[in-house]
Amino acid sequence: MDLSQAVIKHRDGATLNLFVTTKANSSIFPAGYNIWRKRIEIKVCAEAKENMANKELIKTIAEYFSILTKDISIVSGEKNREKTILVKDVYVEDIIKKIRKSLDGL
Repeated sequence: MDLSQAVIKHRDGATLNLFVTTKANSSIFPAGYNIWRKRIEIKVCAEAKENMANKELIKTIAEYFSILTKDISIVSGEKNREKTILVKDVYVEDIIKKIRKSLDGL
């Protein structure tokens, strides 16, 4: 699986292109890879209102990478299912390796 269009080097770390599903039974990251949209899928329990889903998304990704939520920000798509987030002070290679390992068997 080629994640090079979903995980992109940034001067402050890496950006991740995500496709978000809200109102899921549990928060899951990564929940899959959408080959047509070239985005990593994430599921969150919160509804997409009052910024609740975005907050849960950031918390879920921070826990996955064992980093602080302040090191994650939404670059684009704040009110969209397709989002781009910035993860500060990480290497693209490390992110791709970890996500690939998580997606094996899905």
